[in-house]
Amino acid sequence: MIYSLKGILLTAESNFLVVECAGVGYKCLTSLYTQSAFSGKIGSEVMVYTYMNVRQDAVDLFGFSDKTELEYFKLLTSVSGVGPKAALAILSQFPADKLALLITSGDSKSLTAASGIGKKTAERIVLELKDKISKSGSATSGSPFTSIPVQGSNVSEAMKALATLGFSAADVTPILSSLSPETGVEEMINTALKSMAKKV
Repeated sequence: MIYSLKGILLTAESNFLVVECAGVGYKCLTSLYTQSAFSGKIGSEVMVYTYMNVRQDAVDLFGFSDKTELEYFKLLTSVSGVGPKAALAILSQFPADKLALLITSGDSKSLTAASGIGKKTAERIVLELKDKISKSGSATSGSPFTSIPVQGSNVSEAMKALATLGFSAADVTPILSSLSPETGVEEMINTALKSMAKKV
């Protein structure tokens, strides 16, 4: 099993990148999030966290710019019916922190925005991962999940209040995730409303 690669970034295409280590180029399938993280770094040394998927007819290597995205990739592929490519599609649509908010708030509808993810699959993802992600909020400081807002947090409460006003999680998640978790619920709601008003 290849845990990580540290080498020169040779190329970065729309769905994969190639890292050269000791003269060998390793092709890693990636999400758009990882692609953007390595934007402009061709020819530079990079660290890629990897996951190797072995099938009867192929061996695929998946690469991620950080451990958190890798952990969410593993979580997603643990869900029945969600394969590696579907997991990448979800992570390309939603960075790990925003994905955590959608799952813990039970917003399966927004997950269907990812390519190839239908209503039933989205509902299964929320059902199987909601508790796992919520429980991870009490993990040790070394956990990649500790910075993810969980249900019961100010962010979650603000999302619920905004949902009653007709705003979807997909609309407000980018705004709320940019605020400090210590921000008060009322202030979060006001900030989100002002930001949404500017877009109208």
